[in-house]
Order: sequence, then structure tokens, then C-alpha cells
Amino acid sequence: MSQEKSLHDNLMDHAHYARSTQSLYPFFAAAFCGLLIISNIGATKLIHFGPIITDGGAFLFPLVYIVGDVLTEVYGFKAARKVILMGFAMAILAALTFYLVQISPAADGWENQAAFESILGFVPRIVFASVCGFLVGQLLNSWSLAWIKSYTKEQKLWVRLIGSTAIGELADTLVFCTSPFMVSSPVANSSTTWWWVTFIKLCLR
Repeated sequence: MSQEKSLHDNLMDHAHYARSTQSLYPFFAAAFCGLLIISNIGATKLIHFGPIITDGGAFLFPLVYIVGDVLTEVYGFKAARKVILMGFAMAILAALTFYLVQISPAADGWENQAAFESILGFVPRIVFASVCGFLVGQLLNSWSLAWIKSYTKEQKLWVRLIGSTAIGELADTLVFCTSPFMVSSPVANSSTTWWWVTFIKLCLR
């Protein structure tokens, strides 16, 4: 077992990556977390394009995977994992913040409590479901990209992108749509959401 782990580590070390302490790493990290949180808020609304029903998160969430791929391809799996975990923590923090605001007593004369709850009150449930899929999908996506790169080196980028996307996004969407938090959610009950979100992400790649 130790020999297999050593061999795996050696393969990962053979691929070339930039240092996370230099270059644009902090900007990619910020964009990653921002896109994730905005997508979770946008996902509170279902949108309808002809026969396709999906949620508003489909506009930006594919970019989260693209930025994640850039982080892994340029800086390596360990550097990308830090950003993924940071995004996970920020999504949880956002959900808890919206929940605390929702249950806090409204000021006299403020008549938008019902509207606030109908939109942002739905965010925590979506976030808890999405971060489960996000964490599993992103880690699998990042790890598989780095693993493939350990064999292909700087060649066959398309193999790494398509292969990691197929693995990560399948896991992400399956976990999200089957999460217990989404049992009563219209997003989970939409038969087209799974295929539509996956299709958009793959097209943007």
C-alpha cells in the first residue's frame, strides 16, 4: 500500500505546476468563491427555456468548474483543494448568514419579510444540497485532472478536461439531485435539471 502511494505521489510530482504563492492564484481563488456563492443564490429561481426547465445557477455554475480546472492545471491538486475547501466554507457561511437574517425580528415598517423568505429563505436548503455535490464533484474533478496529467504531462489537454468533467460533474449532479435536503425542492423534482445543467457545463468547456 505504501509503495502504491509512493508511486502515485511520484507521478503527481513529475507534472509541472506554477507556485500558488505567485502569479494570479489569489484572483482565481476569489473568482472561484464568488462564482459559487452567486450561483447558489441564482439557483433559487427556476427558469424555463422551451422544453427545458433548470435553475438560475446554471448561468454561472459551469464557470466554477472551469476556474477549478485552471487552478488544477496550473497550480496542481493540492493548491486547488485549498480553494475548493475555502469555497465550501464560504458557501456554508453565506447560508448561515441568510438564515440568521431571515429569523431575526424585522424592523417596524419593513414589509418585505415574506418576499425575503420566498427568495433568500430558500438558499440554505439549496446550499446544503449543492455544497455536498460541489465538494464531491470538485474534488473528484480536480484529482482526476491531476491524475491524468501525471501520465499525459503537458500534452492532450482535451483528454484531461473532458475526462475530469465527466467524472466530477456526474458526481456533483447525482449528489445534488439525490440529496435529502432537496426532497421537497422543485429543482430536484425537475426531470430536465440534471441533463440541462450537465449539458451547459460540458458546452462551456
